[in-house]
Amino acid sequence: MGSKRNHLILNLAQLLVWACVLMLPAFVNWLVAGDVQYATMVFRGSLTMILPLLVIYAVNYFLLIPKLLFRKHTVWFIVANLVLILLLNYRILVPPATEFEIPEAVRQQFKLRDIWAFRLVSFLSSAFFQVLFVFLAIGIRFIVRSNDIQLQLQEERRKTAEAELTWLKNQLNPHFLFNTLNNISSLTQIDPDRAQESIGQLSDTLRYALYGTEADKVPLAGEVEFMDNYIQLMQLRCNELTEVTTDWELPASKDVKIAPLLFISLIENAFKHGVNARTNSFVHISLHPEGRDLTFRCENSMFDRSGADHIGSGIGLENLRRRLELIYPDAYVYEQHAQDGVYSVRLTLKDLLV
Repeated sequence: MGSKRNHLILNLAQLLVWACVLMLPAFVNWLVAGDVQYATMVFRGSLTMILPLLVIYAVNYFLLIPKLLFRKHTVWFIVANLVLILLLNYRILVPPATEFEIPEAVRQQFKLRDIWAFRLVSFLSSAFFQVLFVFLAIGIRFIVRSNDIQLQLQEERRKTAEAELTWLKNQLNPHFLFNTLNNISSLTQIDPDRAQESIGQLSDTLRYALYGTEADKVPLAGEVEFMDNYIQLMQLRCNELTEVTTDWELPASKDVKIAPLLFISLIENAFKHGVNARTNSFVHISLHPEGRDLTFRCENSMFDRSGADHIGSGIGLENLRRRLELIYPDAYVYEQHAQDGVYSVRLTLKDLLV
């Protein structure tokens, strides 16, 4: 839709420019001299000179370039332009028998001994300017095409980001919901009050994941509340050997927005690989403004699983990196380290707090 609107605006602008080129000499003459008849004659002269240029530009811009040149039919494109130039200059090379002959005095003054030489020079001069306008049409068409390609790429990136966000939502719901409900079911016998509180958190979490993330950007405060609920629900699966801490520091501005569900893969990865029911383990999560940047940190003990599913890998984290490239190109820093049994990841969104 945006591309069609841009094409319409460009075509109207070109039409306006050509109209000004045709009308301006006659209009200026009328303003200066006030002679309508002479201004009309000037307009006819302008039309005679400019109309062939307009024709060759329009035919190339709207027909020959998109139908031949862009489809790699370069030879036919050149042949079509040669034929068009010959047709537009036919009267120069082969004038009608009734055409007014050049007076002898004019011939003597300009040394026009051979009328065919004069016509050949006139043809070459006219063809030269027409070829220039062919290249002008090619240049503008290539700019328009490049802009269209950029718009298509942006649209594809937007659709990809939306598809990946939908994937994250779908990934969040099934196994997370199943495990959380099992944990809440166990709590109902041990701690009914906490079970009831967890049901409310689960309801808020799923509501946000399903309905609160439909926009391209969401308020940071809502995203933090979602992450906090999610972490507390994940803690239901942990025993007393696991230490989980969170440190949320929101910026002073209430208008900060980020892409939804941006950090959830990192949190899920931390609980997946950082918690062990049989030994001491920890998950430490924080979010802080740093000047104009927003920094998310996650640190956890490392109990890497066997096989191909290693910490710091996985579909969710790969999708996170692609989403960052799509949504925050050249405006983020992603760092991950694994050392001495500790895995840490740091994600900084640059210049977010303007």
